[in-house]
Amino acid sequence: MLKASPENNAPRAPRCSLIVPCRNEAAHIRDCLTSILRQESPPGGFEVLVVDGMSTDGTREIIQEISRNDPRVRLLDNSGCFQSYAMNLGIRAARGEIILRLDAHTEYAPDYVRRAVETLENTGAQNVGGPTRAVGNSYIQKAVAAAFHSPFAVGWGRSHRLDYEGYVDTVTYGCWRKDTLIKVGLFDETLVRNQDDELNLRIIQAGGKIWQTPRIRSWYRPRNSLKALFHQYLQYGYWKVAVIRKHRQVAALRHIVPGAFVVSLGVFLLLAPFSYWARLFLTALSVGYSGALLGASVFSCRTHGWDLLPIMPLTICCYHFGYGLGFVRGLIDFFLRRRDPRPIFTTLTR
Repeated sequence: MLKASPENNAPRAPRCSLIVPCRNEAAHIRDCLTSILRQESPPGGFEVLVVDGMSTDGTREIIQEISRNDPRVRLLDNSGCFQSYAMNLGIRAARGEIILRLDAHTEYAPDYVRRAVETLENTGAQNVGGPTRAVGNSYIQKAVAAAFHSPFAVGWGRSHRLDYEGYVDTVTYGCWRKDTLIKVGLFDETLVRNQDDELNLRIIQAGGKIWQTPRIRSWYRPRNSLKALFHQYLQYGYWKVAVIRKHRQVAALRHIVPGAFVVSLGVFLLLAPFSYWARLFLTALSVGYSGALLGASVFSCRTHGWDLLPIMPLTICCYHFGYGLGFVRGLIDFFLRRRDPRPIFTTLTR
């Protein structure tokens, strides 16, 4: 009779590893992990790696409590704090051959993981995901979520279309084979923001494909204040320039327009006291933008509720001016001064 080897007795590694970067998420992490652990398991099962950036608000205690009751959950320490560090720590520690990145501010449909794995296998793409469905609880958060679904606020990218299925240049969160991530070099740990977009760019440059399907469903909780929203998009605009510089790529129109608008507005404001033409262009620019802003606000409120109309124009402005100012400052820091980023661009907040 053959004796079982130690390898045959060892627990079988899960097929999928779900990585959840987090820091100070005590208000959300329990609901997030609850929705993850209720997932329909794909063949081979899954593990959950919660990579915590040394939280100080009780997040770690909640994760440890859940992991004691469910051995699929593991807590990893991320002393680097940023998500790129967290993802790379999780990928290296993952036992599964398929990696999914999940967000602590998001709830997932029960079939999210299964659908993602099926889509990865059936499409032959190197990264797959679903569109971002933003939802809110408070009045401000509902306005931020509504504006997120406005093409005028965030651009016309296919990845923002809730009904789109097909190839895209980036996708929310992501589902990859582990060997794909290793081949392209994991996440860039020098980036505070835009790490996902930069990774997807490298996948495409290596000949890979990225696929989006509305069947992969999740619901994201955006920022809960306009100040936090402005700060978030200030950093998005800033770090987008770092990606452009790294890859020597031409920026898309949707990335250039907010910065060009901010610069034009500033120049005409400075020249207005001295030039009739500057006053004329400033008036035309202001009237045109105000009209488009009001129209986009009305269009969003038709879908998301008229009670949001008083705050919607200011909310959309936070997207535009935050991204535009960040993009302009990024051009100055990364191309002209070549200086290290100031803390406002490296400190993550909710």
